[in-house]
Amino acid sequence: MGFFSRVFGAKVQGPTGPTATPTAPSSGDRKRETMEHLASFARSRVGVEAYIEPPNSNEPVSILLIATTGEWTRRRVPSAVDARKIAGELGLPVYDVNFTGYPQRMRDWNSKNKRTR
Repeated sequence: MGFFSRVFGAKVQGPTGPTATPTAPSSGDRKRETMEHLASFARSRVGVEAYIEPPNSNEPVSILLIATTGEWTRRRVPSAVDARKIAGELGLPVYDVNFTGYPQRMRDWNSKNKRTR
């Protein structure tokens, strides 16, 4: 087994010909999975709202769905325009975190559900 195979877990073309190479999910697959996750979250909870988070030095633009209980989920999106389209497709009200901030119910839910480190 070669160095790159050990480090990255993928097989590369050997001297006797190509070997099996795992394929990364396509952008279409990732988009479909993201939409399925967000739609599932919105259908299974009450009072879900969408919040657009601006990009920062570590993360691109993301869409944050928050239920009335404060439970939330976040996914990366290509742009704020795409986030608004997603919220529209899901029939959710959409807000910009820069203008509204995060709702108190999300902070309360996070406090109650802190993970032990």
